[in-house]
Amino acid sequence: MLALTFAEYGNPSVLQVNEVPEPHAGPGQVRIAVRAAGVNPIDWKIRSGFMKDVMPLRLPAIAGLDAAGVVDEVGEGVEGVSVGTGVFGSGNGVSAQYAVLDHFTAKPASMSWSQAAALPAPAETAQRTLGILGPPVAGQTLLIDGAAGGVGSVAAQFAIADGVAVIGTASESNHDYLRSLGIVPTTYGPGLKERVAGLAPSGVDFALDTAGKGSVPELIEIVGEPGKVVSIADFSAPQYGARVTGAGTDPQRFDALPKAARFYEEGKLAIAIDSEFPLAEAAKAHKRSEGGHLSGKIVLTVPQP
Repeated sequence: MLALTFAEYGNPSVLQVNEVPEPHAGPGQVRIAVRAAGVNPIDWKIRSGFMKDVMPLRLPAIAGLDAAGVVDEVGEGVEGVSVGTGVFGSGNGVSAQYAVLDHFTAKPASMSWSQAAALPAPAETAQRTLGILGPPVAGQTLLIDGAAGGVGSVAAQFAIADGVAVIGTASESNHDYLRSLGIVPTTYGPGLKERVAGLAPSGVDFALDTAGKGSVPELIEIVGEPGKVVSIADFSAPQYGARVTGAGTDPQRFDALPKAARFYEEGKLAIAIDSEFPLAEAAKAHKRSEGGHLSGKIVLTVPQP
């Protein structure tokens, strides 16, 4: 099969599409014929070597953690899906024509392959971070720094579905997108505390940092205590008493996958695609992801065998 591989850590140019042996489903797993694969910030952090101490790889490795496709092998003990079922989920090295998923759920028929591939990591991260924060409940207010990206937009919609008011930062060009999701938009940068005070006169209960641009101290000022702030991108957050959650720091919440599918079917979750690239142009996709300021998720389309 064809797969997106890298034989050394480095910039996006280390990514190459090569022929590799097909994987096969083990107990509790399914194999899929991949239709689309998601590109997450963690993907380029792994590829660059930034994560090699906490997520060591045996190189060469296949890139990617999120994918959607049609089940063609079902491992022992798997229930609820069968050969021919469309699913989305997570595994290791899934940017390929065939991939093994460890965590998965059935794809709603009305959800596109690209939307499905865009969901797993953002949904899991959103569920995990909101859980760490309480989770927020109806009547409370959540501030998300970086609300237009994959994690921020899903976390906001999960919270809004539970009756939580959400204020989100984004570039002005993404403010209409935030409003379409039910998020009250504001801009990044200095003066955030004053801007938020004008939008939430009764105060903000919790804050989530998905941007990692140094806003944690100001987020703590806004909510009043560090224990009500969580970051997924600023590893200096604990210096200020806030939480950081990421690879290996907290139990993962893959119960988010069926929840996301259900919310999508109920009209409570919209999935925006920032851009799509063919597998052969994955280096461009990684470069775009590294640049930030996205409106939704980046997806790779995978050629069929």
